[in-house]
Amino acid sequence: MKPCLFLLLLITPAVTTYAQQKVAEIPLPPGYERIAQERNSFGAWLRNCTLKSDKTVYLYNGAPKKNQQAQYAVLDVSVGNKDLQQCADAVIRLRAEYLYSKGQAEAISFKATDGTSMDFSGWQNGYRFVLQQGKLVRKRTAAPAQGRPLFDKYLETVFSYAGTVSLSRELKAVQATKNVKPGDVFIQGGSPGHAVIVMDVAQNRQGKKIFLLAQSYMPAQNIHVLKNPASNTPWYDTDFGSRLFTPEWVFNEGSLKQW
Repeated sequence: MKPCLFLLLLITPAVTTYAQQKVAEIPLPPGYERIAQERNSFGAWLRNCTLKSDKTVYLYNGAPKKNQQAQYAVLDVSVGNKDLQQCADAVIRLRAEYLYSKGQAEAISFKATDGTSMDFSGWQNGYRFVLQQGKLVRKRTAAPAQGRPLFDKYLETVFSYAGTVSLSRELKAVQATKNVKPGDVFIQGGSPGHAVIVMDVAQNRQGKKIFLLAQSYMPAQNIHVLKNPASNTPWYDTDFGSRLFTPEWVFNEGSLKQW
């Protein structure tokens, strides 16, 4: 070996690769344990979502969000390059990504605000949703195709025509907050409205439950795990009373829904 090469090997530091932290690694308050999730369930998938090392929330155009005080962590999930993936869209994104990762294309379907079902399996077969006289019409205008770019284009269309109003109608009410599960959604349909998704749930020996929330917002921005304004942890207590206070929205009691 040449002396200069040997010296270079001696002084070159080893490259260390750090695994990304996951939602499942967000610390719990003392006395709590995460509630077990069935393998391959939506809850298990959400818990396995990775977090960015950079905790800055960026908008779809690459600019940092003005309010950088709402987030505890940022999910490593695409926001796209258009002002589309806002609050309800982020919930739809996570649900769709889960089903897509499991190869369940036939289960990926969301309703537009006008009630039209926008199904991904139809999209794969060349059907598109065309706006005619204020109503979406399902027409076969493209050749059948597969692949990630097709899925991304489908989601952009869903984001364009769905929102808090349609998602609120599509989801089923959860009668008691104590029954909260990962994947459930606190939602208020309207213009404006808002939606946040439950990312994880934990419980103590007394049966008291806490949960993590994530959101996007307006303009479209990175999906982020929320801080709890009333706590020094990002975990929320199910006994929040008549109103749930999050950093950028207040939900009334009865706002919890599920798929």
